[in-house]
Amino acid sequence: MTSSLPETAAPRRVLPALIGLLLGMFVSMLASTVVSTSLPVIVHDLSGDQNAYTWVITATLLTTAISTPIWGKLADLFNRKVLIQVAIAIFVLATAAAGFSQNTDMLIAFRAVQGLGAGGLAALSQVIMADIISPRERGRYMGLFGAVMAVATVGGPLLGGVITDAFGWRFNFFVALPFAVAALLIQQRTLHLPKRTKRKVKIDYLGIVLLSTAVSLLLIWVTNAGRSFDWASTETVLMVGGAVLAAILFVVVELRSSEPLVPLTLFRDATFTLATIASIATGLAMFGTSVFLSQYMQMARGATPTEAGVMTIPMIAGLLLASVIVGALITRFGHWKPFLIVGGVLLIAGTYLLSTIHYDTNFALVSVYMFLLGAGVGMTMQNLVLIVQNTADPARMGAASSGVTFFRSLGGTIGVSVMGAVLASTATGLFTDRAADLQAAILGLGSAGAPVAEALQSGTIPQVSSLPETVRVIVEDVYAQSIAHAFLIAVPVAVVSLLAILFLPNRPLTRMTTSERVSASEADLATVSVPAGMATLSTTGTVETVDATRRHRTRSSAPMGEDG
Repeated sequence: MTSSLPETAAPRRVLPALIGLLLGMFVSMLASTVVSTSLPVIVHDLSGDQNAYTWVITATLLTTAISTPIWGKLADLFNRKVLIQVAIAIFVLATAAAGFSQNTDMLIAFRAVQGLGAGGLAALSQVIMADIISPRERGRYMGLFGAVMAVATVGGPLLGGVITDAFGWRFNFFVALPFAVAALLIQQRTLHLPKRTKRKVKIDYLGIVLLSTAVSLLLIWVTNAGRSFDWASTETVLMVGGAVLAAILFVVVELRSSEPLVPLTLFRDATFTLATIASIATGLAMFGTSVFLSQYMQMARGATPTEAGVMTIPMIAGLLLASVIVGALITRFGHWKPFLIVGGVLLIAGTYLLSTIHYDTNFALVSVYMFLLGAGVGMTMQNLVLIVQNTADPARMGAASSGVTFFRSLGGTIGVSVMGAVLASTATGLFTDRAADLQAAILGLGSAGAPVAEALQSGTIPQVSSLPETVRVIVEDVYAQSIAHAFLIAVPVAVVSLLAILFLPNRPLTRMTTSERVSASEADLATVSVPAGMATLSTTGTVETVDATRRHRTRSSAPMGEDG
């Protein structure tokens, strides 16, 4: 009985709901990627420096990371369809507002609000997916996910580059609006989720405040240490001490709360614990390298925003092919661990090789490095969530799914902050070392050198493609070395990720959706409770009744996948 349930969930029933869900994910990805290639131009036009550039990215990642477990917890308590529609609305309205930014502070603020919606889309899409598609069958639909990711991740930067070059960067922030309206309409008509039992709810507000405080203090410290203040300073003691204190208090509150934001009992499951560790490296590789690869193309190779979008296609191609092919193979054969191991190896290889690039590295080699990294991300990103959902308690599916996504976002957030800090510090030191070369190159320009010197001394990110050749070569070399040094940060984290993957329990994938697992559990409970209750009123046949029930439960629960 249990194995046939998902077979009745034919594509005719699943696909309409899945289209609305995918369109919501597309909105989130498009709104983020469409501005990725134009960020150097945006920060330059708003007179921002490398620190501001990092925070434009980090602000979104920070609020995404903080809000993800909140949305996941809400998904276990409230209507998931309404929640994902609210998340889309918050995300797109904040994105559109960012288009009116007059300085980097405004842009960072709107990007922070944007992250609140992004956290909802990241968490809820995974939870709802588990409601309508079983873990074993999900690979069948990975082609659709791969197509959405490819169009948004490749088309976004390309479209953003064209819009920036033709109309100005502000129009990038309005592109997602029509897609968001379409997503809301389609979800309203096609997304019909099973009704869930209503119960009294309690929001862990104190946990939200403590988690936000701990993560925010840590990231502010990482971003500013070594620039605004020394690593060994009073500010460091206050920020790190405050982050540690908030983290300890958060754990205490979660242990005592009746409705914890992040149920710490989840960490008793080896699958959840190891998957979250592995997700940290995946997030760092996915967010950190994609952000700074775009900067590398423009700052170290003199590319325009449009050209930078084209030049990052190899990474997206690796991600697309790996996710589609591996998803299909997992559905066909049911084995997932070998693919995760290969993905972990490719993450290490890709991040290490990217740490060796220079401004004049053969682009064919850079493309191979990006492809390897993309393939590693494609093999690990979705599958880590998949195996957690495979063993998670259906009643805590939202918390379990968002927990993995949270740590992936947190890894990306911390990764971008650390890599940005390393990049800024290294670039400052290299510019000091190359001061004599820069001065000689500028003097060789004659009267045309004055505006170039003023632009470089302003502290804002220079527009490398517009610099004179003699100066541009020096600036490209400095940024290439700095970005390569930043990529090196991801290597040891990727190694830890592979070790976590190696120790993951190799449990087979269930063919039941979350809703079907809940129904089957309730049915099993009924078959146990009635005979057991009768047994307590009888003095004869007690052992036979209970033993028969237990034998029935063992047989019925085996195909359910409760143990994988």
